[in-house]
Amino acid sequence: MTNPINHRPLGLTVAIVTLALDQLIKYAVTYPLALKSRADLGIEILPIFRLRWLENRGVSMGFFHADTDLMRWGLVGMTILIAGFVGVWMWREKARSDVAALGLVLGGAIGNIVDRMRLGYVVDYADLHFGEWRPFLIFNLADAAITFGVLILLARALLLREKGAKTETLK
Repeated sequence: MTNPINHRPLGLTVAIVTLALDQLIKYAVTYPLALKSRADLGIEILPIFRLRWLENRGVSMGFFHADTDLMRWGLVGMTILIAGFVGVWMWREKARSDVAALGLVLGGAIGNIVDRMRLGYVVDYADLHFGEWRPFLIFNLADAAITFGVLILLARALLLREKGAKTETLK
């Protein structure tokens, strides 16, 4: 019996690069660009994309807003548990693309955990908009990495399930 290919180094590399890029960009918008001092004006990059400062004290879509230290550390604990689950899943996963997707999720989760532990909030800065319409809340690279990682996992799960169902029907 042959050993399956180990894609752990890929997953760890994706997670570390995601975390490093996330923290580097957050540092840049916080200090050199001083985005916080620019209030709501921010910095226009494109007519549909602006850098704007937001201190996110909740999680996705503003849920679980952590107003107290107890709530903040509870949120940190919950996200550490989720990141731990993702890390174990990544460690055990055999499919290369799933390992890479889990690396995106893990790196993004750790990036936001670092912010919440260090600052008490997550630094969000990316404002995609079409006129006054915003398809997303203001987000950051970690959020985007988590979203893309989950979408890859879902797409692969749905596509593989569909492919497996067609194979079973042909038998």
